[in-house]
Amino acid sequence: MELTSVLNQSLTYISSFVLRCVVDLDIAGRIQAYGRPMPLNELARSIPISPEKDMMLGRLMALLVHKEVFAQDEAGYVLTPFSKLILTENSNMGAFVRFSTALAVTKHLCVMSEWFKNGDDGSSVYIMDNDGKKFFDIAREKPEIGNLFNEAMASHSKQKIGDLVTSYPHIFDGLNSLVDVGGGTGTAAKIIADAFPSLRCTVLDLPHVVEKASESNSINVVAGDMFEKIPSADAILLNNVLHDWHGEDCVRILKRCKDAIEPRKDGSKVIVVDIIQDFENNNPKATETGFLFDILMMTSHGTKERTKQEWHDLIIGAGYSGYTIYPTRLGSDCVMELYP
Repeated sequence: MELTSVLNQSLTYISSFVLRCVVDLDIAGRIQAYGRPMPLNELARSIPISPEKDMMLGRLMALLVHKEVFAQDEAGYVLTPFSKLILTENSNMGAFVRFSTALAVTKHLCVMSEWFKNGDDGSSVYIMDNDGKKFFDIAREKPEIGNLFNEAMASHSKQKIGDLVTSYPHIFDGLNSLVDVGGGTGTAAKIIADAFPSLRCTVLDLPHVVEKASESNSINVVAGDMFEKIPSADAILLNNVLHDWHGEDCVRILKRCKDAIEPRKDGSKVIVVDIIQDFENNNPKATETGFLFDILMMTSHGTKERTKQEWHDLIIGAGYSGYTIYPTRLGSDCVMELYP
């Protein structure tokens, strides 16, 4: 059993890249379009691949059925709840798969041990492996990487923010305006604006990011720097923003958010969506997701996912009077409502 565990853990990366292949070939979309269980030969012709590779595709699908990405009966392959998530017209988590398996995101993990042995210069593995450049610098310089990142964050937000507005509508009750800080191309703001038509939403992000965002009757787009100034509003949303930054930077961001909602009417707040490492969720998969994201933050940005105490210290240290934590159905993320 122990040997099998070592082998499986060592080869887990293969599952990630098989999933990348599924997304690139749009296998889930082809099975959905077929409208009934799809035989292997029909799937192969729809891609299309040469007949000599049909059996190789079958071997790929065998692993995917075992991993419950797809299901199979005598007639062929069908979608599962997992594969429905990677459909483009749904949450399009395929975009997250593409980003997380991109060479620009994964290659630095191969030199993690070198980084541990190096002196502590405050950098991340990513910075060490990219000649001192931070990830967000490269994302700005190379649009193909920046676009991958933005699409991945948008797909992730569809699930998280959709759950937030459904599970905790009271968080938005009585609000007239909201700024999504670091809001990317506006996916989260659109979900909130659609759920609460009377709420005017603004997306704030760097100029090269928001140029891909679309304004509408319910959404403004503002190019700016959250460290300098955040537009005034009844509420500020920080959706998986703070885990990208060191503690002192988080305090600066939180203080800018507090400035933006004060002096405001009663009910003004900052809404933080992020992972709380030691939040009890009774979901081993969600706990593992938190650990994986923590390593991703450590290696990519030199930052981390935080515990309840660490979040408390940041929030109170930034001058807030209190906060409330809500779990989400997605397990790994929590919602924190911060009061000025």
